[in-house]
Amino acid sequence: MPSFPPAPATRQATTVAVTALAPAAWGTTYAVTTELLPPGHPLFAGLMRALPAGLLGLALTRVLPRGDWWWKAAVLGVLNIGALFPLLFLAAERLPGGVAATLGATQPLLVAGLAIAVLHDRPTAWRWTWGVLGVLGVGLVVLGPGARLDAVGVLAGLGGTAGMAGGVVLTKRWGRPAGAGPLTLAGWQLTAGGLLLLPLALAVEGVPQRIDAGAAGGYLWLGGMGGLIAYTLWFRGIAKLPVGASAPLVLLSPLVAALVGIALGESLSPPQTAGFVLALAALLAAQLNPPNVLIREGRTR
Repeated sequence: MPSFPPAPATRQATTVAVTALAPAAWGTTYAVTTELLPPGHPLFAGLMRALPAGLLGLALTRVLPRGDWWWKAAVLGVLNIGALFPLLFLAAERLPGGVAATLGATQPLLVAGLAIAVLHDRPTAWRWTWGVLGVLGVGLVVLGPGARLDAVGVLAGLGGTAGMAGGVVLTKRWGRPAGAGPLTLAGWQLTAGGLLLLPLALAVEGVPQRIDAGAAGGYLWLGGMGGLIAYTLWFRGIAKLPVGASAPLVLLSPLVAALVGIALGESLSPPQTAGFVLALAALLAAQLNPPNVLIREGRTR
């Protein structure tokens, strides 16, 4: 029997599913941070998540940046890794997981705004609407009446989210140089971000007095699945998907965080369940074309 290549819609659905593994892995960060890692060391946690994974990526690919990609890799490493990781861990330590997750869920809206300025790409009203509904859904899931707001934690959460949004848009604008795959790009950025964090972590925090087996396992998980593997899948997806389709996938992070909370003994109220369904619907709807586009395509066919 002759074989036929998969349809474009099938290929994109597969790419979306594989790319979604990255934010799903990032959704475990809050639980790992609060349950396993030594408190009070966000810089060291970011260092342990970035530098070992980045050096492993360099060892596996054996490809170094060339030309202007030295400074491009450094800029992306700061936005996606060096600034994001410590701010993320700081927000996780100072805020309830729900508040931190809701701040992270605003990333699709920030990406949409930056895409207008940098990529000259105007997201449709369809994706703007579902982006807002996704944030509202995440808010229903993770925010409660007892949620406390810490100014430093809120600024850290927003700063990390804005930095990664900029990293997503610049990654889409610059693409990848010839001969550099997504694993290579992940290795460059993790190494650059880790080298930035190394002197800061040692000078400001130092090494935690005690790193037990649980903390070692937490660092290994965050650097492996949440670091090198997740960022390789993420950069692969960004290169293949429209920016309006890849950005909403970060909504999976707070949803996975909520599921982890349920596994640890928490439960969802009816409003939280409605929010979960709304956020999931927003994530899926952002991958589809608006109804008027589908009608127009049908008439064309």
